[in-house]
Amino acid sequence: MPDHTHPYSVLTPDLVLDAIESLGVFPDGRQLALNSYENRVYQVGMEDGPPLIAKFYRPERWSDEAILEEHSFVAELAEAEIPVVTPLSFDNKTLHHFGGFAFALFPRQGGRAPELGDSDTLKWLGRFIGRIHALGKTKPFAHRPSLTPESFGTESRDWLLSHDFIPPELMASWKSTVDMALEGVAHCYERAGKLPLIRLHGDCRIGNVLWTDAGPHFVDFDDSRQGPAIQDLWMLLSGEREEMQLQLNDVLGGYRTFCDFNPRELHLLEPLRTLRLLHFSAWLARRWDDPAFPAAFPWFNTQRYWQDRILELREQIALMDEEPLSPS
Repeated sequence: MPDHTHPYSVLTPDLVLDAIESLGVFPDGRQLALNSYENRVYQVGMEDGPPLIAKFYRPERWSDEAILEEHSFVAELAEAEIPVVTPLSFDNKTLHHFGGFAFALFPRQGGRAPELGDSDTLKWLGRFIGRIHALGKTKPFAHRPSLTPESFGTESRDWLLSHDFIPPELMASWKSTVDMALEGVAHCYERAGKLPLIRLHGDCRIGNVLWTDAGPHFVDFDDSRQGPAIQDLWMLLSGEREEMQLQLNDVLGGYRTFCDFNPRELHLLEPLRTLRLLHFSAWLARRWDDPAFPAAFPWFNTQRYWQDRILELREQIALMDEEPLSPS
């Protein structure tokens, strides 16, 4: 008997095909599961035309209004000739429902990972993100959340403390370290002062940027939310402080072509990295009942995992005490 303990257990290949056919388009039976864990995403061969990408949203994560707000944001970007991948419309709708799942179809858009070690690439990405932010700041989201120390930090800590993931022998050390880290985050936010929260891509990691000869484009706005502008920039920076300073200069050199940048945002670079680390641990724990997660992240929830997170957060505490990077 199939295991129906998780909603995705009933998302069979036949259901995927039936859902797509319900829109009046016809797959040829070929399916390829793509690298996505929060949602389920498939490349589906079509009888007439190139393959399409079918995205089945995780049940109960986003409301229909929040998903449609993401679609609307991406459509605004496309109308401004910013290279993004927009969902396809059927009967003037981009969000559809079938078999208990919300889903959308997208054109397949290829590309390769950008070379983040290249100065010109970083400047191009900066220009790209600057264009997104110039439009993103024109109005707020109504149905999507904001990235704050509470939503990514405090709530993540409290959820993990109320569930049996952290080994008892590490609990005191983990909690005291997290509390110190969140104090450091709070102090950095105080130094930054009040900053506007704008509509963001939200998850500007290298896996969400595809590069072609025409330049970069983002392929996934699923984590789009409101937050400080630096959230879409800091994940482009890595290495030692001197390396990150050079990378930042390149990124901002492109960014400022299209959008102003407030230097006080740089007080939030390491705090946002800290919040992401906490949020990621809580995200894995919250999804652990999904069979795809233990298979994909076998190292999670081991003694070594939590020991490494404690050391990682201690490093972040020290980094948050340092002076932030400075814009050129």
